[in-house]
Amino acid sequence: MVPNGEDSHKGKSSGEVIQIQLPPHHNFSRQVSLETGFAALNAEANRGKNAAFSPRGAKDRRILSRNGKSLGITTGAVAGADGVRKGDFSMFRTKSTLHKQLSMLPMRKESGFDLKNADGSSAGGGGGESGREESINQSVPAGRYFAALRGPELDEVKDSEDILLPTDQTWPFLLRFPINCFGICLGLGSQTILWQSLSTNPAMSFLHIPPHINTAIWFLALLTLVSVSLTYALKTAFFFEAVRREYFHPVRINFFFAPWISCMFLAIGAPPSLAPARLHPAVWCALFAPVFVLELKIYGQWLSGGKRRLCKLANPSSHLSVVGNFVGAVLAARVGWGEAGKFLWAIGIAHYLCVFVTLYQRLPTSQTLPKELHPVYCMFIATPSAASLAWNAIYGEFDAVARTFYFIALFLYTSLIVRINFFRGFKFSVAWWSYTFPMTTASMAAIKYAEEVPTILSKGLALGLAVISSAIVSSLFISTLLHGFVWCSLFPNDLAIAISRSKHSSSARNIKIAKDTKSAPASRSRYDNLRRWAKKSLIPTTIDHHSSGHDSDDKRCTI
Repeated sequence: MVPNGEDSHKGKSSGEVIQIQLPPHHNFSRQVSLETGFAALNAEANRGKNAAFSPRGAKDRRILSRNGKSLGITTGAVAGADGVRKGDFSMFRTKSTLHKQLSMLPMRKESGFDLKNADGSSAGGGGGESGREESINQSVPAGRYFAALRGPELDEVKDSEDILLPTDQTWPFLLRFPINCFGICLGLGSQTILWQSLSTNPAMSFLHIPPHINTAIWFLALLTLVSVSLTYALKTAFFFEAVRREYFHPVRINFFFAPWISCMFLAIGAPPSLAPARLHPAVWCALFAPVFVLELKIYGQWLSGGKRRLCKLANPSSHLSVVGNFVGAVLAARVGWGEAGKFLWAIGIAHYLCVFVTLYQRLPTSQTLPKELHPVYCMFIATPSAASLAWNAIYGEFDAVARTFYFIALFLYTSLIVRINFFRGFKFSVAWWSYTFPMTTASMAAIKYAEEVPTILSKGLALGLAVISSAIVSSLFISTLLHGFVWCSLFPNDLAIAISRSKHSSSARNIKIAKDTKSAPASRSRYDNLRRWAKKSLIPTTIDHHSSGHDSDDKRCTI
């Protein structure tokens, strides 16, 4: 406060220090971010020097948390490779939720400063909010998964890679729930058909299997399918971007067939007391329509080539996209549509030959497949076994064609058993259920062969395969319950969906920001002026004048 004349005379005589308050220097506390400073500068330019710091103007100032978003030049320190903050789980939420959160960010139109670019340029031309949304919503290229991940199912991140989410904390449960969980439904659903065959097939009549076992397993499989489907539906509703990343994953895209194949298993293996001998054709239409739509998408990519051609993406789980045709053919025969079954069998065998040859010869143009052998390699058994069962269901006999595919499956089964060491040393996971479905289909094909060729060897082989399949399913079911509900280790952080779209996208973005800064000297000058202004407003300046007997007062000016 400026003293009056009387106080000045008193200060002169007594030598007291008089405080004089200079015009305000836009003093902000350290809790005020640079975004607020820019808003204040714009208000000052529009309303005048005094109006910007009026009581009403002070109320208009927005205090932002110091989370790094307001410091555009240091955004790279807290952001991932795609320009989003690490640990921000909202990046995988649905678009509507993401748009709602983006609308809560500091208003850039008021400040004219882009939080993404430190040069202060406007968020236009793919930058700012639209640039962030575009970087999140863009699909990860197929080759990027092979470059960033390792393991037979591409579920382990390489040491040289960085991910978008933190690894030192547990992610939300829905983010940790993968599409691979439908492998449990495949295993239990195929068991319903196996035990139905054991109780009704004449070749296995010496076992005297009661039909109640099939009914109990059917209800267990139905409960599991409903639980897994509801959980994944919630993931789709709340974390749709994570589901999109699983869809573009070279391995997991094939598991999108699993829910519908599981439903067809339940329809085929339904107990006679719950379903008629001939199902209504609407059941086949409702269950196979999604499979056919997925096949048009995936087979079209294989045919047209490009970045998602078969020789680049082929892996053992690709058999799932082929098995659906044979299971659909069996169901078509059950509803009385034999011609539809023949159509599906022809489509399945054509693409099975393509997948089989591609996986065997390992084209030099394809990405390097994992060296470790894993349960998913049992998928080699599933397709020829399902082809033989489908042929028997369509034509009513286990003739030479059906036996040919059964013998192929039997040879592949043997070739995997003799390499048992390749299946050791792996940590338990949901992917272990990949053992069950192929072994069960091989057991069912063996039962059909024993019915056609009723010898002691064929019946013993069918019984042995059925016992192995049921024992593996039982042990995996118990292990799944223990890991899921007792040890709580069944669903670790799903690192495969959190890789960045480009390994060097962060450095490339910094180079782009530097170029934009050079091309916009006015914006950079404005940013430098604000830094100097903020520094001066936070550093106190003291001017001391000691009493000297002159007419001037002794003053201490404090800012």
